[in-house]
Amino acid sequence: MIEHRLIERMLAHIRLKLSEIEASKAVDPLFVDTAVDFIRTYADRTHHGKEEDILFRELETRNLSDVDRRLMNELVEEHVFGRKITRELIEANTRYRSGDPSALAVITGNLETLAEFYPRHIAKEDKVFFPAARAYFTDEEDQALLAKFWEFDRQMIHDKYKAVVGALEGV
Repeated sequence: MIEHRLIERMLAHIRLKLSEIEASKAVDPLFVDTAVDFIRTYADRTHHGKEEDILFRELETRNLSDVDRRLMNELVEEHVFGRKITRELIEANTRYRSGDPSALAVITGNLETLAEFYPRHIAKEDKVFFPAARAYFTDEEDQALLAKFWEFDRQMIHDKYKAVVGALEGV
């Protein structure tokens, strides 16, 4: 849940930029790149990655209530939705850079969607799902999950920059 606080700070910055975009009728494509990088790397790959690759997989082995299982599946669907909006944002930013003025409305719409979507998603996790999920683990299992989360985080920086170099090398 601590990671949610940083995501919320980025969302506040996106909302601020949306006001600037509305006033100027223009967007800095580098800001969009920064927002996309944050959402893709931190919110999705790092944060959602831990949820999907560690927590949810472990919960799949547990006897979840129907309500908790439905909510977990709904959260995964929301992660997929966030990825879709982010891809659309990247495509629109590419079009905007190429001189397509209609892409500005798509960029703005996608940034607004993300700024509205994530707070609801975060509240669902913080207030409903995560507290319920903790009941499925002993204190020892909880500590083991935290250790896996730390290891996941430790590997993320290496994975990200291996991909950067690989892309530059055409791999």
